[in-house]
Amino acid sequence: MKRFDQSPTDPEFVQNPYPTYAAVRAQDEFVWWDTYNAACAMSYETVRLALRDKRMGREQPAELVQPIADHMKPFYAIEAHSMLELEPPVHTRLRGQVLRAFTSRKIAEFEPQIAALSHQLIDQFPDEPFDLLDAFAKPLPVIIISRLLGVPETDADQLLAWSNAMVAMYQAGRTREVEDQASAAALAFTAYLRDVIAEKRKSPADDLISTLIAATDSGEKLSEDELITTCILILNAGHEATVHTIGNGTKTLLETGHRDITDGCVEEILRYDPPLHMFTRHVYEDVVLGGHQFKRGDQIACMLGAANRDPAAYPDPDRFDPTRAVKQNTSFGGGIHFCVGAPLARLELKIGLGILFDRCPNLAIAAPPKYGNVYHFHGLEALMVSV
Repeated sequence: MKRFDQSPTDPEFVQNPYPTYAAVRAQDEFVWWDTYNAACAMSYETVRLALRDKRMGREQPAELVQPIADHMKPFYAIEAHSMLELEPPVHTRLRGQVLRAFTSRKIAEFEPQIAALSHQLIDQFPDEPFDLLDAFAKPLPVIIISRLLGVPETDADQLLAWSNAMVAMYQAGRTREVEDQASAAALAFTAYLRDVIAEKRKSPADDLISTLIAATDSGEKLSEDELITTCILILNAGHEATVHTIGNGTKTLLETGHRDITDGCVEEILRYDPPLHMFTRHVYEDVVLGGHQFKRGDQIACMLGAANRDPAAYPDPDRFDPTRAVKQNTSFGGGIHFCVGAPLARLELKIGLGILFDRCPNLAIAAPPKYGNVYHFHGLEALMVSV
């Protein structure tokens, strides 16, 4: 297998990783990334295959699991119950409970709330240049997720701070300080949710936490620790990715002059500059993919950002084209770990961005946008605009 070495924190790569993906993918569909000590699926087809193959999964084989350092145990105590990191049958049970809150009917009920909140946030835009991430992209999804969960939206800033601290654990070049902050956030978030759950037991409502409590109390084997982790996962995943997508998407729309937010435009935003660029899988039994042999214990990195720019799947892939023929992108993953919040994220993008461009016809970039050093996520540090 051909090898390459690219620092994920290199400034040029952070700002535009796509030329590197294209050069590496041209060598082979699978290449070895020395930095991550893993094989990378670079093409659309190999990524889709790796995401769906049941001979691999998210859980590391038991014989390869390393002891957890004491200072990181609070963080990994949360991760231990995350359906994102688990396989069947536990994953099936957890996901089944969450899907009760993500029915098409339930998601559709949020449409007027997303619209009203978008208008409310836009009403507060200042006349001078401002950061659209802080004013719009961050508060919109975190408030909607707060309402979905059933926690006070007045706590959104605190939830956002905990979420950011925990998600930083997945970024390249993490430090001991990042690890300490993530564990502290995990402890605080857990304590907060235990109090919320206690209140919901007394006074249930029409929200996700109450729904999950009802499942637990009816004997469907959802422990309180699993409930807490599930709520944290929904907030962290639902917020982080949507913020990046709103920011990346708005930047692209302003740079290309497209302003008609159709379903096709939303899909092209997700394909063209996705918020997550890598999703790893562990091999459980011998498997051949892309002409390469993999054995138990091997790790495969599904390069979502590279797959979405594969010319074999998308002709002229570096061109943003909202009229492009619909083809399922890899931005929400695939297989049993396909993002449960995808319908809500799509709705937030369509409604939120549609209202943003309707209300702000003169919206323009006020300073050169810069991507944050947050790989394997991909999102802007700020998006300074004027209206």
